[in-house]
Amino acid sequence: MQANRSRDTKPELALRRAVHALGLRYRVCARPLPTIRRTVDLVFRPSRVAVEVRGCFWHGCPEHYRQPASNTTYWAAKVERNMARDAEIAQLLADAGWLLLVVWEHEDPNEAAQRIARVVRERRASLTSR
Repeated sequence: MQANRSRDTKPELALRRAVHALGLRYRVCARPLPTIRRTVDLVFRPSRVAVEVRGCFWHGCPEHYRQPASNTTYWAAKVERNMARDAEIAQLLADAGWLLLVVWEHEDPNEAAQRIARVVRERRASLTSR
């Protein structure tokens, strides 16, 4: 598993290019909160939006995840731990007033970028009007 990348994957790079083309700027693989020892793929600090690009196999995509035929107990436990960690970070961010957007690797990067841009701009407007 050493060869599996934790950042700069093809789906992540495609999404970053699409988001950047829409004029948004972001932090890459950053901690949204200094007290949380977890990073997310894209961080939009002024609007308090975090974006994770999740792989269908590694994070148990409800549409595409299939249990491997061999070593099933290991992989089932691995995916369960990943899903538990995903839920934990989502809750920690929500408690701190952040919004976590999840983009699955099978999603179209341009459509996901449009969704992200809309949410970031809406939240930025609502947070600055307070």
